[in-house]
Amino acid sequence: MKSFRFDDTLRAMITKHLSRFDLRRSADAGALKHAAVAVVLVEGEAPGEAAFLLTRRTPRLRAHGGQWALPGGRVDPGETLEQAALRELHEELGVLASVDDVLGTLDDYPTRSGYLIAPVVVWAPGVTVTPNPSEVAAAYRIDCAELFREGSPEILAIEESDRPIIRLPLPVATVNAPTAAVLYQFREVALAGRDTRVDHFEQPVFAWR
Repeated sequence: MKSFRFDDTLRAMITKHLSRFDLRRSADAGALKHAAVAVVLVEGEAPGEAAFLLTRRTPRLRAHGGQWALPGGRVDPGETLEQAALRELHEELGVLASVDDVLGTLDDYPTRSGYLIAPVVVWAPGVTVTPNPSEVAAAYRIDCAELFREGSPEILAIEESDRPIIRLPLPVATVNAPTAAVLYQFREVALAGRDTRVDHFEQPVFAWR
């Protein structure tokens, strides 16, 4: 697998890739509610390795309890997408970052549960992760190299939709869309420099509610 060092060279590369990406941003969400998630780059468990933060939602939550997710949530009135992602990152994981730490954004992703998710890529060196137990059961640092493991992503057909679902096998679990779709586009655009779209990928039926 590839290896990514958590250094200024990686930060500059990701920023460059995101800045030249022809972003698809949906100004009119229709009936969908705007939400933002943070793809947070940190130093991994191995010193010097780049990783991202992945959470397991507490099963007590009414919506999507127990599912794998990126820190994020609904955009409050008057907030920008970046402000919403940073607020949710602080509320869920105790990580305080600023707009200066935002490297860019990825395409909006519409979900079956009624949200239009805007992924915001955040650079967060030297952070201590403190999960909020009312929202997060656990948080993990997953090496960015894991996004390039052999056989990833997994694309499968389902009877309930004419669109294929996307899954990513990661060390802690196999993660489904929407998180898998966002992370796959992060891999393709931010890390590999390829213009790849993901809004055609479906979510598993259990995530439709």
